[in-house]
Amino acid sequence: MSTTILESVLADLAAESERLESLVSGLDESGWRTPTPAEGWDVATQVAHLAWTDEAAVAAATDKARWDALVLEALGDPDGAMDTAALAGGAVPPDELLARWRVSRAALATALRDRPDGEKIPWYGPPMSATSMATARFMETWAHSLDVHEGLGAEVEVSDRIRHVAHLGVRTRRFSYAARGLEAPADEPRVELTAPSGEVWAWGPEDATQTVTGPAYDFCRLVTQRIHREDTALVATGADAEQWLAIAQAFAGPPGEGRERA
Repeated sequence: MSTTILESVLADLAAESERLESLVSGLDESGWRTPTPAEGWDVATQVAHLAWTDEAAVAAATDKARWDALVLEALGDPDGAMDTAALAGGAVPPDELLARWRVSRAALATALRDRPDGEKIPWYGPPMSATSMATARFMETWAHSLDVHEGLGAEVEVSDRIRHVAHLGVRTRRFSYAARGLEAPADEPRVELTAPSGEVWAWGPEDATQTVTGPAYDFCRLVTQRIHREDTALVATGADAEQWLAIAQAFAGPPGEGRERA
């Protein structure tokens, strides 16, 4: 069962990656240097970050010595290590960067398929199963792809593949609080989101007094901090539900700055 789920997530991750590659592969040098919403990051920096993070995930799954070295790098510069790696990676010629990203994506898929069932993979946040790591990589690839699309003024393809992001967004509710030194409310909210296809996705107890409803696309952008809370059509019932949406964070690491209101 877990293998089937893993393969499904990996297939969607491959589709999302290939869509982003098709968008950037034909860009000229000036296109690769197009600024994106992330301050100081152009298109090349975004792709370099994805390649670097895939490589880090491969190290975490397969190479303890390399993973330990990456952790030490992060501890030595907790606020700047990721930026440094992304900016350095994005400075190379585009063909070289794309080749690096292709290799890292393939290596990641192999590493996750080969990970023994039940064996967690260490990470910058909580350790994860292979399926959870694949889901996290989907989330990051999708979110950074949004940045690239916005920078280039390209239309975003909104598909039901975002269910992986929505699921991770719900599962990381407690982490969103912990990242800010807060204690999460004990009671789980009911979350009902309308998928791009019109299907309704639901999590949490049906009789919950705290609820979140609305478009899945808005929820996914919110938990990846690609949209301001007040620019979404999400409806929160209850103070706890509203507080969660104000701090929601599906990615590891310190709280992000989020987006300003449009």
